[in-house]
Amino acid sequence: MVEASRIGQSIGFTLDRFIKNNQDQFQYASGELSQLLRDIALASKVVNREVNKAGLIDIMGPLGSQNMTGEDQQKLDVLANIRFTRALKKGGEVCALISEESESYEDLNNNGKYVIAIDPLDGSSNIDVNVSIGTIFSIYRRKSKIGGPIQSEDILQKGSEQVAAGYILYGSSTMLVYTTGHGVNGFTFEQSLGEYFLSHPDMEMPETGKVYSINEGASNSFPEPVKKYLQFCKDSTYTARYIGSLVADFHRNLLKGGIYIYPSTAKDTKGKLRLMYECNALAFISEQAGGLATDGEQRILDIEPQDLHQRTPFYVGSRQMVEKAQSF
Repeated sequence: MVEASRIGQSIGFTLDRFIKNNQDQFQYASGELSQLLRDIALASKVVNREVNKAGLIDIMGPLGSQNMTGEDQQKLDVLANIRFTRALKKGGEVCALISEESESYEDLNNNGKYVIAIDPLDGSSNIDVNVSIGTIFSIYRRKSKIGGPIQSEDILQKGSEQVAAGYILYGSSTMLVYTTGHGVNGFTFEQSLGEYFLSHPDMEMPETGKVYSINEGASNSFPEPVKKYLQFCKDSTYTARYIGSLVADFHRNLLKGGIYIYPSTAKDTKGKLRLMYECNALAFISEQAGGLATDGEQRILDIEPQDLHQRTPFYVGSRQMVEKAQSF
């Protein structure tokens, strides 16, 4: 107990205390959003435990089916989806859940005030090779009458209407990073105490950087402007860094500066990443940290969604680098 107390004091604020102390920043400070963030944190601890023991029990590898976006489902994809769905349903604050793993939204509680869009386990194909993966989430306030049926206006909201967004990175350490529109803060999970502690307060993305993150293996099918920008990066002696886990690539560029690009291709003419539960959350975080996010033509947060699984090209990162890419 003495050791645990010493660790806690040296690290500082727990996530729970930080949420309570900053509750007045929430536009609707009645406690539900605070509880919702705690529910997400709790589910992430369970997922973190199962990710860490993935090589010891039979929860690695493909499930043998595909999700709604045509990707092979991994066993941990489904498991993570179950963990987050259960935690949010029991929490009672969420009326509807939009997930990469489900065809339609899940109706959790008609009396809930919030809608969540989530990618339960991004980059899960990297689990088999012990590479960082993550969870991405967006939180919206419900628009329709509480207690009534869920409406399309509740589900298909622009990214600019998010009240909070974040991600959990399961890597060499597990981190939860989130924003409620008042800057970005990062929390690192301390295993022995079972708590997230504030480790990265007031995170700011460098104005520019020297890293570009893109799958150059598909470069032959990139649009010409993207090819020209990549040549500019090489001529500028930038460094290529691509992990293949969106959360991990974004997190590195958030800390060190850089740009992440997933453009349209000949195969995926509208891009591959999903607007509702991948791009909107990271765009919100990026802007709150001083960065930018665009589809190449307009701000990601201004895109009017037409479908739960809508795809979009995605350019996100340091402000000057995104502006330069868009100039091409």
